[in-house]
Amino acid sequence: MTVNLPDPRNASILVHVGGRLVPRAEARVSVFDSSVQGGDAVWEGLRVYDGRIAEFEAHLDRLLASAHALAFTDPPTRDEVRQAVFETLRANGMRDGVHVRLTLTRGEKVTSGMNPRLNRSGPCLIVLAEWKPPVYGNDGIRLITASIRRNSPQCLDSKIHHNNLLNNILACIEANVAGADSALMLDLNGFVSETNDTNVFLVSRGRLATPHADSCLPGITRRLIIDLCRSNQLSCDEGNLSLTQMYTADEVFTTGTMGELTPVVEIDGRQIGDGRPGPVTRRLARLHVEWVARHGELLPS
Repeated sequence: MTVNLPDPRNASILVHVGGRLVPRAEARVSVFDSSVQGGDAVWEGLRVYDGRIAEFEAHLDRLLASAHALAFTDPPTRDEVRQAVFETLRANGMRDGVHVRLTLTRGEKVTSGMNPRLNRSGPCLIVLAEWKPPVYGNDGIRLITASIRRNSPQCLDSKIHHNNLLNNILACIEANVAGADSALMLDLNGFVSETNDTNVFLVSRGRLATPHADSCLPGITRRLIIDLCRSNQLSCDEGNLSLTQMYTADEVFTTGTMGELTPVVEIDGRQIGDGRPGPVTRRLARLHVEWVARHGELLPS
């Protein structure tokens, strides 16, 4: 079956799977792999800008910390992951406009089942690099509030960047059915957490605010934006935010490696501000572009 890809260059990519570079059509894991058996894996998204990987060290920190929290046995070293990423990018001739999906599964089981004692071959590292622009455009997106709640630490700690994304997928389905771009998710107390795939910020009377990283992922782009605010005389608070605060904000935007900074122009049918990307959002987007152009780990030549 022929599939029309968003970028036809990705038809011939090589994917790093379990220590080998293989063509896209051959990139697969065993049916006994933990990612298949129970979504038992951790992941990271990287973005490559003009020969640099933004926040590479922070992403490696989170990948390996998540694997440790899930008690993975003998995960690859930091340098082994780094070299696998470099090797994949080099093999595909990729140095700009690229998104990398890093996945580390608990590995293959000797028989089907959820018990990690059945994993005896060690974790499997997957490096999937694609030519891919930011997932959302610059004109702004529309959100709806999902009925699905974001997990709290009493259910499943969001600080583990795990592959079990059914909560988020169910919220995304609600957004699709409603004809929206993404879904805003609340925590178990009814406060705003994040969207199904990004962190969220609001601007009100010149001050920024973002939800506590209790039930939301403490995103790496989220942290970078908070740091950019503090270094550019912009006030940014972390706290509980209600839907009413989102509806009545002057500006709302989302952050994430996949989408960078994305203006939000409507939530649940309420126009945000004047319905266009606001000045603070545009300023932070420029600061973000300037930052990634100067920082990040250089790819080997």
